[in-house]
Amino acid sequence: MCRLFGLSAGTARVRATFWLLDAPDSLEIQSRRNADGSGIGFFDSAGAPVLDKQPEPAFRAREFRHEAKQAESATFVAHVRLATAGGRETRNTHPFAMRGRIMAHNGGFDELKRLDEQLGPYAELVLGDTDSERYFALITQQADAHGGDVGAGIAAAARWIAANLPVTALNTVVATPGELWALRYPGQHALHIIERPAGPGDVPGAETGLHVRSATSSVRVPALHSVPSVVVASERLDGETGWRMLAQGELVHVRPDLKVESAVVIAEPPARLVPVGSENPNVDT
Repeated sequence: MCRLFGLSAGTARVRATFWLLDAPDSLEIQSRRNADGSGIGFFDSAGAPVLDKQPEPAFRAREFRHEAKQAESATFVAHVRLATAGGRETRNTHPFAMRGRIMAHNGGFDELKRLDEQLGPYAELVLGDTDSERYFALITQQADAHGGDVGAGIAAAARWIAANLPVTALNTVVATPGELWALRYPGQHALHIIERPAGPGDVPGAETGLHVRSATSSVRVPALHSVPSVVVASERLDGETGWRMLAQGELVHVRPDLKVESAVVIAEPPARLVPVGSENPNVDT
């Protein structure tokens, strides 16, 4: 299944190189199991979304490695894809940008024509064939309906899909230049979070700087050493303590001051839950 990654450093512009390329279970490593596309989304110095994505696995894509090393942003969204809906084309590759926001999705749902009807004019925002980009358009529609509240838009969009369409999972990460949201729903796919302070990691006697401990090593990450950060990921990317699994239906919001707000926004299960392993071929995991 696809894998998600989100990073917020608040208002500080950083590089996400370690998590994308060098961590014990980096996105590049995960792309060997999810080889149908890879992408990194971030924001330039003016706050405009930038997408670097290609229908190639991260471990083979020079563009992915280049942006992973060079891109600087306060927030990042990255994704490695295992395609089932929509061909291996750039337009179907995550992340997606819409109305100044960036989004990626892990999971799937079906009956897309019914969602297109619900979207109305917002269907024009969808450029590809995936359920995921339609989900983003519904989030955008619902955020507008809630006065621009992105968290309320995510919750409302997920509730509508869960009530009306067959669903495997609606895990998503959405970012703006200074904020990050992540939803885990229902509970079939994992989504983890870690709040990382500035300074030494939890390795005894560590030097000043961010150290991320795996089972076998400690790695210094100068790009992040001077600022705190919050990371959301489908898999625990390293062996450091502090990772926790989001609860089913939990939505987290990382504010520009890096305060993490959290609430279970969907308590009930989907009306038509599709068990993992029996997915309809028209859903994108």
